[in-house]
Amino acid sequence: MKTVKHSLNFVTEFDETHPVAQRFLSLDEYSQIAMLEGMLKELILPAIQPKIDEINAGGTYAILKVAN
Repeated sequence: MKTVKHSLNFVTEFDETHPVAQRFLSLDEYSQIAMLEGMLKELILPAIQPKIDEINAGGTYAILKVAN
């Protein structure tokens, strides 16, 4: 089966005056992205997995998956 990677783009805005945001923004970009993407997967995937399963139930030519 051939895989086609696609994505949704999210942005997160941080209040640069908040102490927690300052600590987060002091991380390197790779760490920031990894942390945010991990949190999104943990929070959003359980909510959308039933819908993905429903979409895939009728799939004859393509299956939607969440990439790691």
